[in-house]
Amino acid sequence: MTATARTLSPGPAAAPPVAEVIDLHAAASSVPTPAAPSRPPLLARVDWRGVWETLVKTVAGPCLGFALLILAWQLVSNAIPEIPTPAVTGKAALALFSDPFYDNGPNDQGIGWNLLSSLRRVAIGFGLAALVGIPAGFVIGRFAAVSAVVSPLISLLRPVSPLAWLPLGLLLFKAANLAAIWAIFICSIWPMIINTAVGVTRVPQDYMNVARVLKLSEWKVMTRVLFPAVLPYMLTGVRLSISTAWLVIVAAEMLTGGVGIGFWLWDEWNNLKVEHIVIAIFVIGIVGLVLEVLLTQLVKRFTYAD
Repeated sequence: MTATARTLSPGPAAAPPVAEVIDLHAAASSVPTPAAPSRPPLLARVDWRGVWETLVKTVAGPCLGFALLILAWQLVSNAIPEIPTPAVTGKAALALFSDPFYDNGPNDQGIGWNLLSSLRRVAIGFGLAALVGIPAGFVIGRFAAVSAVVSPLISLLRPVSPLAWLPLGLLLFKAANLAAIWAIFICSIWPMIINTAVGVTRVPQDYMNVARVLKLSEWKVMTRVLFPAVLPYMLTGVRLSISTAWLVIVAAEMLTGGVGIGFWLWDEWNNLKVEHIVIAIFVIGIVGLVLEVLLTQLVKRFTYAD
């Protein structure tokens, strides 16, 4: 009985041999540690094809186009001696822009003063057109009855050349400066009215239904519902208007006289300074391009903003 109990009683667990422990540690230490993924070199990660395409579009393309323009200009100057060469025009431009703000009287001022005068007229006429045209576009797009009355009048007056309004401006204001601003106003207002009205009509009906359920006032509907949705359309109208305004001011100043880039261009023609006429053409184009780019970036910022 005693022997049986001794046999059945569990004894202390046997400890593993030291050799086995050492072998286990050696096996664990022999397993290679996975290496961290190596990042490719910086130069290898650059999209060189994209960089090259961007370089061609932004630098090489415009430089090539400008070089072709200079070449064509030189060929025309060789064929027609009255047209100044690029070298002669460049020399005249350096002399002209060395003192762009001289003032020898009302009819003899530097190109800088003439350019600032034109920009001031454009700013005033364009600003007045925005103050009138944008609210008018909201009202026309918001109320179908107003649209039915006003839309035929806009369709009738919009195709009229802005310069056709210039004599009427001279009759009304008795001043050439105000007549030029009137021409800017009348040519700038139509794109803003039309684009704003179209934007209002394209606002989702769900927005208007929510505003009706919340019983928002008409002012809150205009400012909190319609304005954010219509902003891209409105800015597109503004961009189109500023381009048209800058085109019209040159022609208007040719007819009205005074100080301005259009008048300066015409005065240089009367003085037979053809190289100055070419310079004026480049200045007008560069200023128009800058205005277009600025407003285009403004449109993109508000259109694609999160």
